[in-house]
Amino acid sequence: MAAASSPRRAAATGAVLSIGQVLARLTPEFPQLTASKLRFLEVQGIVTPRRTESGYRKFTGGDVERLRLALTLQRDHYLPLARIREFMADVDAGRKPAVPVVVPPSITPAPRRYRRAELLAAAGAGTQLLNDAVSTGVIPGAETYSEHSLAVLRALVALDRHGIEPRHMRTLRQSAEREVALIELALAPLLQRTDASSRGRAGELAPELAARIGEVRAIFVRSALEKLLR
Repeated sequence: MAAASSPRRAAATGAVLSIGQVLARLTPEFPQLTASKLRFLEVQGIVTPRRTESGYRKFTGGDVERLRLALTLQRDHYLPLARIREFMADVDAGRKPAVPVVVPPSITPAPRRYRRAELLAAAGAGTQLLNDAVSTGVIPGAETYSEHSLAVLRALVALDRHGIEPRHMRTLRQSAEREVALIELALAPLLQRTDASSRGRAGELAPELAARIGEVRAIFVRSALEKLLR
């Protein structure tokens, strides 16, 4: 059984792979795998890829096998990550653990949706504030609302106390759209390709570029505030 085989330990030397190359190897077997999922598995301690001086992840063949084992245990045996870590710790220690039997979930919980009254109550918002947010496009109008809409409305409630209204948020949304367009332009050479490695590399770079743009924006805001408060 694939899940019961020991993952090869990372070699001290040898070829290393980028996150895009790892995706290219594993997505044929695990089509739902993304760069974000790989980073999540890293955070959860399934693998510990090396880092280059510039911060890019580099995976060994052993890392790929550990990922394949973890993903197989998730997909075929419905194991939570805590059980997977225990299983892999036993394997690393030279033991031969039996794969735990877990009853597969019968229902996949859907993301929480809020009806209008529920959204208003959860955010502590008034009807007019929500109406203004919808009319200005800050929150999309719908019969039910997502967690994202709830987070935005809660922020609008806090801002409204200081006289900052939803209509003032339009420029922020437009700015965000321009930032995404800038990132899309930077990633165009990768996005135009159809191979999994290029798409995976784009998925890794996009949040990094967004974070860098956010850092520059924050510096500009702090500088402007310093001038304002002098």
